[in-house]
Amino acid sequence: MIKEFQLRVLPEQAANEQSLKQLVVQETGASLPEIQAVRIIKRSIDARQRTIYINLRLRAYINELPDDDGYAVIDYKDVSAAWPVIVVGAGPGGLFAALRLIELRLRPIVVERGKDVRTRKKDIALISREHMVNPESNYSFGEGGAGAYSDGKLYTRSKKRGSVDKILNIFCQFGASTSILSDAHPHIGTDKLPRVIENIREKIKACGGEVHFETRMESLILSNGEVKGIVTRTGKTFHGPVVLATGHSARDVYTYLHTKQIRLEAKGIAVGVRLEHPQELIDRIQYHCREGRGDYLPAAEYSFVTQVNGRGVYSFCMCPGGFVVPAASGPEQVVVNGMSPSNRGSCWANAGMVVEIHPEDFPAYACQGELALMKLQEQLEKDCWQQGGRKQIAPAQRMADFVNRRNSADLAVSSYTPSLLASPLHFWMPEFITSRLREGFRHFGKLSRGFLTNEATLIGIETRTSSPVRIVRDRETCQHVTLKGLFPCGEGAGYAGGIVSAAIDGERCAEGVALLYKSM
Repeated sequence: MIKEFQLRVLPEQAANEQSLKQLVVQETGASLPEIQAVRIIKRSIDARQRTIYINLRLRAYINELPDDDGYAVIDYKDVSAAWPVIVVGAGPGGLFAALRLIELRLRPIVVERGKDVRTRKKDIALISREHMVNPESNYSFGEGGAGAYSDGKLYTRSKKRGSVDKILNIFCQFGASTSILSDAHPHIGTDKLPRVIENIREKIKACGGEVHFETRMESLILSNGEVKGIVTRTGKTFHGPVVLATGHSARDVYTYLHTKQIRLEAKGIAVGVRLEHPQELIDRIQYHCREGRGDYLPAAEYSFVTQVNGRGVYSFCMCPGGFVVPAASGPEQVVVNGMSPSNRGSCWANAGMVVEIHPEDFPAYACQGELALMKLQEQLEKDCWQQGGRKQIAPAQRMADFVNRRNSADLAVSSYTPSLLASPLHFWMPEFITSRLREGFRHFGKLSRGFLTNEATLIGIETRTSSPVRIVRDRETCQHVTLKGLFPCGEGAGYAGGIVSAAIDGERCAEGVALLYKSM
């Protein structure tokens, strides 16, 4: 017999399987030996009051054992003789498009400008150690995309719950912990995600698909208003419909599409800083306890949002127990991001703190047309690079100093390994951004006492929150509005905002390609 329960328990009870079995005994009247297994279906933390509770949806197996591993398994068939589909980019959008194409009996040919996820790690290490940025292999480019080495969080606001559950189940099938199926804010971790990505790649190849690394798309093959394939930097050509999943930092792709008058439109982005606190301080604030999180609670998270002078100010990509990392993807750039290992065990907490920007907010860039906010991103990142001494040293300022427009005489110890340089962010960053950040920080400090503090450090600059353009496509088919055979996909196309939403969009684009083939 299988029964499900909603339980509200203390953290120490939630962490102990024997305690959970005792609760099942109380709920059902069954004896303890009859409880063969308990499985947590959903788990969330209620930290609104002084006493912290864990809300659980629990499944109990009474006099029987579970007959599966806790996740659904998809049987991917051989597609080596099937129609080809070119997938440009091996981030979550591209990889999940490839898996869905296999399900639909089509053969994916994945073309990735960067290196495989393991080799890429060496180039990422050089950014911190030698301040060298490989423009084809960095935190943005390479197998796994921006999420592989920048965090692995799987939280999404998508309302398509069925699609979300499928994506999480696929991650489990390829090696992720089944805890992602139950946690309210699931997270694989930067240390665990590369192996999952490798497993996905090997499955694509085992089914007859192809994966080509260090193979950058140079141009589309166009004929009579239709995309027939791609030409690559290596000289290879690949023929078939194209799923374009290049990520939000592929500025050369946006420039190429703009030059070819392939329809784009400017879209809003968010720009700001990466804010780093001691994790112990965030634990004390969020858990309302001087002792912090104790033995049974995870590193605390936070989420803030407000409106200042008509624009949103909010936290983004919060990384408890994490690190601030250098996320430049080319020369003369300093841009930062955050990541967390699976155990979220560092002594720092960080989050992007950003201001919503619309194309009309910076009229000086209006002459750039659809690429206006991309050019703004480039200029801000160059300004940051110059402030840091033309290296990957990031300009930084203590939080309270920033709010009070004071220079910081020194800086707190930081997780940012290329090092920080004290800099008056309040002076050289655009007033449109800094004035709203100041008001936002004051508001957040009132909501959470102790949050606005000089123990926290602002690190510049956070610009890669999303794509600065949208590659315009049909709402139903996901096909470009004017080019048959082109399927703009994921974050880089302006239709997603994270690993899970990009993966969902990859599946949608694969389904659009299948419809195209059926109509031919």
